[in-house]
Amino acid sequence: MKRVLFICTHNAGRSQMAEGYLQARYGDRYEAFSAGTVATGVHPLAVRVMAELGIDISGHQSKVLMEFIGEEMDVVVTVCDAAQAACPMFPWAKTTVHASFPDPSGATGTEEERLAVFRGVRDEIAAWIDTTFGGAAND
Repeated sequence: MKRVLFICTHNAGRSQMAEGYLQARYGDRYEAFSAGTVATGVHPLAVRVMAELGIDISGHQSKVLMEFIGEEMDVVVTVCDAAQAACPMFPWAKTTVHASFPDPSGATGTEEERLAVFRGVRDEIAAWIDTTFGGAAND
C-alpha cells in the first residue's frame, strides 16, 4: 500500500479533509496521513462537511510534521502555499506534490455561509484526489 502525507499549516481543515477523503475512498490502495507545520486542532466545520459525505473525521487529531520525521512516504502533498514555503522538501518522500486549496477557516458570515465555503474546498480537494489517486493507472 502506498503512503500519502498531506501537509498544511495548522492541520485543521484542508489536510484533515484530504486525509479523511483519501482513506475513506481509496483506503484499499493508500494509507493516508496528515500533519501541519503547527498543530491547532481539527476545525469543527471540516468535521461537519466531511460527515455530509459519510466520512467521519471527528476522531482525528491535529499533528505536527515533526511526528513524521524519518517516516518514508510515497507521496507528500502540500495543500497550502504556506506549508509549501515552510517545508518545500520532505526528504523521506519519494514524490512531493503541491496542490493549493483556499483556506476555509478564514470564511466569515453566517454559519451556513461558512459551511458553504468549507463544502466548496472539500469538493475541490475530493475532485483533485479522485483525479490524482482514483484512476487505475495511479496504482
